[in-house]
Amino acid sequence: MIGIATLSLFLLAVLALFLSPGPNMAFVLSHGVAHGPRGGFAAAIGISAADLVHTLFAATGVTALVAAWPPSFDVLRYAGALYLVWLAVQALRHGGLRMDAQAQPAGFGRIVRMALLNNLVNPKALLFFMVFLPQFVDPARGSVALQLVQLGVVLSVAALAFNTLLGACSGQVGRWLQRRPGAEKFQRTLLALVMIGLAIRLLMLDRPAASVAALPAQGH
Repeated sequence: MIGIATLSLFLLAVLALFLSPGPNMAFVLSHGVAHGPRGGFAAAIGISAADLVHTLFAATGVTALVAAWPPSFDVLRYAGALYLVWLAVQALRHGGLRMDAQAQPAGFGRIVRMALLNNLVNPKALLFFMVFLPQFVDPARGSVALQLVQLGVVLSVAALAFNTLLGACSGQVGRWLQRRPGAEKFQRTLLALVMIGLAIRLLMLDRPAASVAALPAQGH
């Protein structure tokens, strides 16, 4: 089990990561503005679900196996960049997904899946879980894998709470914009620009050796 002192330090570190700008924050903010609070909440759920998947990968050694294969970093970032560009095109062509009172449940689920997939194909997120979580593991306290899972669950729950609040705030901004002329076009354009920006960020990532050293200082 994780000690109280270690867990407290972990939560402080996680909060600092949440408050620093990163791709997840940009994803939640943009979808909150474009689709309202429900859109931001959907993005928050997808991100937290991806965090749980990354945790399981790290705990079972899958992350280490993927990282050990040199081309994996490039495969993931190119796939992720293409996916983000596709999302940008969809936002411009179809105006994204309606998340108003008449929205269908499928719209909510689709944003969840987009956030989930966007996080899973981000090689920086893969390396983040491989490097960050083990810093708070003490082999003397029992199973390393179990401690990794515990830390990952805490991280996921904290991320859900933080991103839900972030999505709610940005969603209110989106509702305010909807009452302004030309707001729909602005929201579509903003969402597309954010997706393109995230795609460029993926393509410009350093190789794993450099990324691993810089991970603890990066936003989640």
